[in-house]
Amino acid sequence: MPKVKTKSGAKKRFKLTGTGKIKRKCAYHSHILTKKSIKRKRNLAQPSLVSKADEANVRAMLQI
Repeated sequence: MPKVKTKSGAKKRFKLTGTGKIKRKCAYHSHILTKKSIKRKRNLAQPSLVSKADEANVRAMLQI
């Protein structure tokens, strides 16, 4: 039986923290930034954690 491959899109987007949680980048911080407030852009620049509802799907994509 061959090895199961990790989804290549997922391995670029998610990282594991030291405690095993999954870190992600916030959406809406890539373009059309002129109409967004500085406070909003600053908060979007911070990494966030994957929600509990989506964590099982992300773990399956990452094969962990």
